[in-house]
Amino acid sequence: MRLLGVDLGDKRTGLASGDSDTGVVFPLTTLHIPMGPSLAEAIIDAAQTHEADLLVIGLPLNMDGTEGPRAKLTRTFGDDLSAACALPVVYQDERLTTFEAEHRTRGERVPQGADAHAAAVLLEEHLQG
Repeated sequence: MRLLGVDLGDKRTGLASGDSDTGVVFPLTTLHIPMGPSLAEAIIDAAQTHEADLLVIGLPLNMDGTEGPRAKLTRTFGDDLSAACALPVVYQDERLTTFEAEHRTRGERVPQGADAHAAAVLLEEHLQG
């Protein structure tokens, strides 16, 4: 199964691609589009381009594991996105994914952007179950 990981942000959203059969995950790009219909269209285009079967969207939980307003906003966006592209969406805890992505890149400037690497971390954690 092909996966598209989405590290959703207000101004930047990272995308990563993965395959559940091989376990291979790689960062794709960082979209510099504010949250809204244009971002949804760009994510749908990426899902089609990479032949995704499933969208894995990072869920910003509080450190105690509870959901706050940002998590609710993410779920609403994800549910709307799923309805628009007819792909299932799963939510993956994204706590510390940006920290892990920055650690991996060690502050280097990477072409895909740190947000794309955070999306890759999301997919890896999803695949690890």
